[in-house]
Amino acid sequence: MVYTNEYSQSDSEIYILPNFYIYDVLELILLFVLISGAFYHYIIWPHGYWRRKGVPQGKPPLLFGELLPYILRRQSTADIVWNAYNQCPGTRYSGLYQFLTPTLILKDPQLIKQIAVKDFDYFPDHRVYIPEEADPLWGKNLFALSGEKWREMRPILSPSFTSSKMKMMFYLISETAEHFVKCLLKKSSEKIEAISFFSRFANDVIASCAFGLKVDSISDENNHFFRMGKAMTDFTGFWKNFALYGYLIIPRLCKMLNIKVYTEKQRIYFHDLIHSTIKTRKEKGIVRYDLIHLLMEAKEGKKKLEKEDNHMNTGYATVQEETTGTQTRNITDDDIVAQAMIFFFAGLDQMAICMSFMCFELASNQSIQMRLRAEIEKTLYINEGKITYEALLGMKYMDLVVSETLRKYPINVEVDRLCSRPYTIPPAGPLEKPLLIEKGTVLWIPIVALHHDPKFFPEPKLFDPERFNEGNKSKIVPNSYLPFGIGPRNCIGSRFALLEIKLLMFHLLANFGVVSIKETVQNFNLSKRTFNMRPEGEQLWLGLEPIK
Repeated sequence: MVYTNEYSQSDSEIYILPNFYIYDVLELILLFVLISGAFYHYIIWPHGYWRRKGVPQGKPPLLFGELLPYILRRQSTADIVWNAYNQCPGTRYSGLYQFLTPTLILKDPQLIKQIAVKDFDYFPDHRVYIPEEADPLWGKNLFALSGEKWREMRPILSPSFTSSKMKMMFYLISETAEHFVKCLLKKSSEKIEAISFFSRFANDVIASCAFGLKVDSISDENNHFFRMGKAMTDFTGFWKNFALYGYLIIPRLCKMLNIKVYTEKQRIYFHDLIHSTIKTRKEKGIVRYDLIHLLMEAKEGKKKLEKEDNHMNTGYATVQEETTGTQTRNITDDDIVAQAMIFFFAGLDQMAICMSFMCFELASNQSIQMRLRAEIEKTLYINEGKITYEALLGMKYMDLVVSETLRKYPINVEVDRLCSRPYTIPPAGPLEKPLLIEKGTVLWIPIVALHHDPKFFPEPKLFDPERFNEGNKSKIVPNSYLPFGIGPRNCIGSRFALLEIKLLMFHLLANFGVVSIKETVQNFNLSKRTFNMRPEGEQLWLGLEPIK
């Protein structure tokens, strides 16, 4: 009996214990299914968005999409755009993912024009990175505004960037350029780190033309205005990148935590600077033809909206600006602060890098430099040693060199558009089907890829200003050259940027030859830490030889 009882007890345990384990295993299986389902729904499923629509796409890395190589600092943003552009050859468009956000990259110039110009009302906005309420200094500037706020602000600002207004600012820029070159002559400089040098020039131009200040960043290298400007435009640090990507991935949490792009010290500095300038000018009746003056006129309703004078074209790269319309709202002093900051966002590092690349190419191509200097000397001779606005705009070879610089090294590697209401891309051939673009979809216009596509620009790595001469520019495929964007949301400051580049190059090359030296890196890689194109290591050394 003992044997039987023990056997029965053992037998009973065999039936009881498995029931406990079965429930445990079932719970684990259910938990695994739930986690797997959530993972599939939130991580894997979004990356099949374009495939389900019949749009060709690559194989995006989980969660990060095509941005992973940039996040890991393995590729530059230009490389990211170029790879996305080429991942599905032979198509007018293809799909990619910014983290989990589906993005349609447009490759056909005619389709780009259709979307950015003809059907602009469907794609009027840029993607919002930082909400206005989270950081007003960022969110109120023209680039970040969307919807009716943008439509109200653009006609207010447009007259400030017409050719006639640029003529007013011409002397402020030229004065700054002359001063910089004179300082170089006094120092007998034999070499410069171009990006740092041109950043200081761009800073002083911004101080003069946007803020009404007299700043000398070549003599006082550590001045407060320059340091604050560099801090505002430096996006290589952790916190600014965290804010930008945080609002893309977890916007609700970032809003709840009140995460901002700029520090309170930075915001107060520029607010106080502009408010005090406006107050002083009003009290003392000071008139200075810079951006603050033009925006003060707009605030007081004195600015007349005018049609652009297309006869005064600042260059081939200039985008046409239609400034007719009605000013429908009044602007505040805070609006003026935010719009003045556009000069920092677009005009500090980006202008410095563009001028650095131009000098690098001139140092590497001495025959091009000599031809450009010959045009400069001829212009000085005709104008009795002076440069005028009309004379600068009449320099054709200068414009060719600047245009080619902006082709090879565009200021923005891409620009985006956001679909505001459902839109259908009609098929262009039997292999295409109509594509419905849903509201909220992001589209990329891959500027750097278009500029480097051999279909549009043969031998794209070759620096050849003759691409843009009278005989060749008619061969350029329309809408394949977009250094300042396209359509109503193009860069409002294209004329100002071209004027700044040409004036500094004029004064610099009138006094110096630019040459390569042992510190000059000829085959540099692009930085993997910045959004725009700049050399890895963020330095570009060049030699200067005074012209006797």
